[in-house]
Amino acid sequence: MVSLKQLLALAACSAVALAQSAADVKDPDAKAPSVKIDVTTTFPDAEVFGIKLVNGRPTRALFQVVNNEPEPIVVLVATGTLLTTEGALGAPNPPEILRNLTVTKYSTVIPPKSTETVQYSFSEIMNPRDVTLDLKLLVQARESIFTLGVYKESVSVVEAPFSILDPQVIFLYLILAGVFGGTVYAIYNIWIKDLLPQKKRGGKGGERAKRSTTGQKPVDPKDQVAVEGADGPAVTTGSKGYDESWIPEGHLSKPAGKRAGGGKTKSKAT
Repeated sequence: MVSLKQLLALAACSAVALAQSAADVKDPDAKAPSVKIDVTTTFPDAEVFGIKLVNGRPTRALFQVVNNEPEPIVVLVATGTLLTTEGALGAPNPPEILRNLTVTKYSTVIPPKSTETVQYSFSEIMNPRDVTLDLKLLVQARESIFTLGVYKESVSVVEAPFSILDPQVIFLYLILAGVFGGTVYAIYNIWIKDLLPQKKRGGKGGERAKRSTTGQKPVDPKDQVAVEGADGPAVTTGSKGYDESWIPEGHLSKPAGKRAGGGKTKSKAT
């Protein structure tokens, strides 16, 4: 039989166990420490029909922070994530993280009862789709750090609109035109140029003279023979390069030079 002492010991152990279980159970009405800070998020570049994240282009968000605390607060960090949409057909539950956005540090001090605006900018490249944009601020107040959820809504990721005047498109066209022109020039010089007929160009001076006498043996002036025709001699004779028959004899004969003083030179007296 069980003694009275054993029953008392069992009752005491049960009471201790119930007390520990009650201590481990949290009060469902208990709330996490709150901070008196109001944040309004706006997107200055957003369209009328909703917020769109354009691939490759920065998206700006403005956080208007109102400090209702009796002490100054410090805005430390802004960050965000892109999540799968909630409630969509086939979407995971809970939502999964698709991208972690840029982390921006500020260290902006906001005095009590004051308002400051901080800017947050991020950009991503992903396939067009609908996602949930979740933005958060880390704020230091009362010697503690609080994480504030400042925006969580569904947005659309879209491609950048095409424009022929876009500098990136113009630069791409210039590169493609240069590559195409270089390829055509190389093909012409390697394969096409040799197949086209070559034009003969006249040379300069001596080259023309050589081409005009090509195939003819040069004749020595000593071996040339005068040929008399109706119009007179046609070819020069001898080694002279001109016809002397029409030159007056007075011009052909050279008068002998006269020597002064009998050919003797007088020396100057020293």
